[in-house]
Amino acid sequence: MKHLKLAKLTIASLLVSASVYIAPSVQAETKVTTAEDINWGYLNPARGDKSPGAADLWGDRTKDTATGMLVRFNKGFESPPHIHNITYRGIVIKGEMHNDDPNAAKMWMPTGSFWTQPAGEDHTTAANDKTNLIYLEIDEGPYLVQPSKEHFDNGERPVNLHVDNMVWLQESDLVNIAANDVSATYLWGDTNSVYGTLVKLPKGFEGSITSSGDEFKAVVIQGSLSYIDENKSNARTLNAGSYVASSTPAKHRLRNISDDETIVYVRASSKYQVNDLVSR
Repeated sequence: MKHLKLAKLTIASLLVSASVYIAPSVQAETKVTTAEDINWGYLNPARGDKSPGAADLWGDRTKDTATGMLVRFNKGFESPPHIHNITYRGIVIKGEMHNDDPNAAKMWMPTGSFWTQPAGEDHTTAANDKTNLIYLEIDEGPYLVQPSKEHFDNGERPVNLHVDNMVWLQESDLVNIAANDVSATYLWGDTNSVYGTLVKLPKGFEGSITSSGDEFKAVVIQGSLSYIDENKSNARTLNAGSYVASSTPAKHRLRNISDDETIVYVRASSKYQVNDLVSR
């Protein structure tokens, strides 16, 4: 009987041990792409160097998938009227851009400005500066250019938001801000699924952006950041156009190394948090 009790106790102990076993934590996988490491091609390869340059940061613009890409335009570029098969969003990184109906007067949008182009709506796109670079994002693909005669109304309406008309908030449902002089503005989306914001980090900022969901993508729109790896053994410089992403909760350690504020575009699937060295 004594041996039987001991056997039962041993089995029970093993069962309890098995039930509380915790698998080793998996390090969050973070992708960092600097602006200098980007491989460029053409937005419309058939037109060669007459086409704007393009580079996918994530996704694949030729397939039926969400994609974020960089697009650059030469000074004086102006497209003929055309439509797209899908809706896209654009954020100006460098230069001045115009995107509107073919007969609309030019409204040049500088760095930090945002626009949306609904699928099927006739429009032109133009660039006005020596260097013109945008971040372009789609939720489905492929990204195609089609003639104006195929225009249609998908029920959406365009947005042209000049950076001077943006409203910046210190705290909101989008982001927890526990850092001095950091602010954010809402651009698009549903905060219960995926949404896009701009975050403004002041000169001298040193801290972190912590993501808690399964999607976090960030693109430097203005300024320069130093990105510090978890082990602090390596720091990479992120100039405008650089990209950071994680698909699991992660803390992204950053330092603003520019002489002015830095603006970062963030696409996230949950509320994220910004801390500085003091608050964290």
